[in-house]
Amino acid sequence: MTEYTTVIGLEVHAELKTKTKAFCSCSTAFGSEPNTHVCPVCLGMPGALPVMNKQMVEFALRFALAVNCDIQHYSKFDRKNYYYPDLAKAYQISQFYQPIALGGHVDVNVNGETKRIGITRIHMEEDAGKLVHSGATISTSDSSAVDYNRAGVPLIEIVSEPDMRSAAEARAYMEKLRSYLQYTEVCDGKMEEGSMRCDANISIMPVGSKEYGTRAEIKNLNSFKALERAIEYEVQRQKEILEDGGHVVQETRTWDDAQGMTFSMRSKEEAHDYRYFPEPDLPPIQAVPMTDGTPAACMQKNAKEFLAGNTPGVMAQYAPGLFSTEQKRNCRQPAPDDPEAVKELVRLREEEPYG
Repeated sequence: MTEYTTVIGLEVHAELKTKTKAFCSCSTAFGSEPNTHVCPVCLGMPGALPVMNKQMVEFALRFALAVNCDIQHYSKFDRKNYYYPDLAKAYQISQFYQPIALGGHVDVNVNGETKRIGITRIHMEEDAGKLVHSGATISTSDSSAVDYNRAGVPLIEIVSEPDMRSAAEARAYMEKLRSYLQYTEVCDGKMEEGSMRCDANISIMPVGSKEYGTRAEIKNLNSFKALERAIEYEVQRQKEILEDGGHVVQETRTWDDAQGMTFSMRSKEEAHDYRYFPEPDLPPIQAVPMTDGTPAACMQKNAKEFLAGNTPGVMAQYAPGLFSTEQKRNCRQPAPDDPEAVKELVRLREEEPYG
């Protein structure tokens, strides 16, 4: 029997803790009556124009620095065109060609071994609405209602390199990202509310091979346990297909937690299917460092060095007013070599280091 290597990449979506939506003044509060936090902009009405949320950009920059990314001094938004019932205007404002941050990494510990997981890119986009199914899952429902309260909520998508080789590594990576999001206070990480969720791209290849197999994407996994179970099931499903002489199809699948199985939803789209083009109603973003000696210059210069190998929990030791009692109690990391640099980083809350 052929031995296989598992290859996993995650696309993590994190809703940002802004009070208003990405491109309008509607509230982002969770749990309100359906379709009460909507306006002509987030409903895609003709003639309604978006206005960029400044805090969305600041939060994206803050998190990108925390995970060792290279800030792009010029970025812009694009339209991602597709039709789905929870997308009122039939396109999503996202960043495809020039995202706000590239590169980066986080280190995870699994079974006593440290592994570095690369980050390809971080980009900003608006969330879609939410489908409320009549049944337990989309595959067992006769009908669905749509709630547009979530449409337009700002989020960042953190796209990893395909560096993970097991469900345990994928879980450790997502747990580490959640701790970064919470400690930098850009996202509350409440997976049960959908403010953090991920899509898992999974493939297998024969041991020793350098060519990745055909991947399947499992959509909208909103718990660590679901992530692990979905990966383990999908790996076994693909092994059985290959052992029987079949071919894995590139597709998007959904996870049914009750049955412990994935089910096909649709063929996997490629970039050209979305017909990306520059968003004509929003200006580009220029993230320009201030002059040397300012907090911004210090952060730009030292972020990678003093955050390497540490979680944002170390910041709580030097800026206690920034974090809650629970966050400080959970901080168990050693101090970085340059605590003054940490102080400068957390001043991002009070300063405006990017023009």
